[in-house]
Amino acid sequence: MTEQGGTDVAPERSEGILVPVGQSVTLRETVAYAVSEAEAAIDGDSGTDGATDADGDAGTAEGDESGEDPDTTQDADTTRDENIDDLEGPVALHFIYPASWRALDPEAEGRIEQAEELLDRVAIWVREDLGIEDPEEFDSAEPIERAGFTLETALIGTEEYLFSPGDFARVLGEYASEHGLEQVIVDPEYEPAGSAPMLRPLVTELDRTGLSIVEAPVERSTRRRALPGRGSVRQFVGVFGVAYAFYLALGGFALTDGYELATGALAAAIVAGLTWRVTVRRSVDPLLAARTLARFGIYVPYLLWEIAKANVTIAYVVLHPRLPIDPRMVRFEAAVFGDLSVTTLANSITLTPGTLTVDVTRQDFEVHALTADARTDVLGGSLERAVRFVFYGRDGATIASPAERTAGAAGGTGGSDRATDPNDTNQDGGEDDKRQEGAA
Repeated sequence: MTEQGGTDVAPERSEGILVPVGQSVTLRETVAYAVSEAEAAIDGDSGTDGATDADGDAGTAEGDESGEDPDTTQDADTTRDENIDDLEGPVALHFIYPASWRALDPEAEGRIEQAEELLDRVAIWVREDLGIEDPEEFDSAEPIERAGFTLETALIGTEEYLFSPGDFARVLGEYASEHGLEQVIVDPEYEPAGSAPMLRPLVTELDRTGLSIVEAPVERSTRRRALPGRGSVRQFVGVFGVAYAFYLALGGFALTDGYELATGALAAAIVAGLTWRVTVRRSVDPLLAARTLARFGIYVPYLLWEIAKANVTIAYVVLHPRLPIDPRMVRFEAAVFGDLSVTTLANSITLTPGTLTVDVTRQDFEVHALTADARTDVLGGSLERAVRFVFYGRDGATIASPAERTAGAAGGTGGSDRATDPNDTNQDGGEDDKRQEGAA
């Protein structure tokens, strides 16, 4: 049954079906349902259309008077066809994987491979449901054209950051509009952003685009996660360790005072017991956390050095008789992802005299720079590379600066990164950077 604005209505006529794809325990059943709906639509088109047109009521009435079973079956088929789509022409199934990662995400390449493997598996499932022998021998990149049926798979949204349900609905709506699709079959366990519960908001946003939404009627088993587990224990230990270290730091690291050690352990245990489920979103990898903390220990002296240099520069500007300031707003897209790394970069820019982070939207930074040198430093990406070193390692720091990425995009190399000074019409893209983006 089609769900549209909270009311069950018959979907509009279309020439294809769009199915968003993602890792899901019910994806296989959703694929089978989509294939069965497409086949039923083809059968409805090749059969007697009179039963579903204006004369359908009269034809059904005559069948009821005769009491013949074929007419009863035809009436049931007609009802089912109305609940899917009475398609005109070939039926096209489009299985679409919207990318939930960012173009400069260090794990983007691996996630693209996983998405393509999943789409290949979906194509094999479709061939199995169509009764094609040895479905794995067929090239999944080549569309199926069999008995009025075509199959297309695609990975979309890789050149932008899809964050909210509205973002995913927008790219799906644009794809549907481009390919003339008006119906969407949604996997009830589909979560476009991974673990975040976004299906209901996504359906609402898709409904606003005018698409007909059908939720696949698949069986779902109740899944309950056991409270104790390796990930859960690591989360607890991680929160406990941070709370304990903070307590000892407040007490001056009195490691010889048994009372301080005991009360600190008790306080940390209480804090961890109350907050470990909400403080840490995923299981803590002790080795990765240790490496990140070690790199952060290297980053702090570097940041202090940058702050000291900026202090000297701003002191010179303030004491200069001509007060050579040139305040401007700078906008750029930073290559950092996740709340902690974005917050670290934003605060680092603010702590450096001469620059102030005014606004951050996802990875879009708006920074006020007091002088031309401050603008050059921000667009030069030194702090950005340092923050990437902390969270993504040495390879992650090997990346073009915001100014260089903008210059590359302007030269036709593509990409969605931008770094702009709204008041500067003569921006310098900087020197050529031969280093490769380690996180691409």
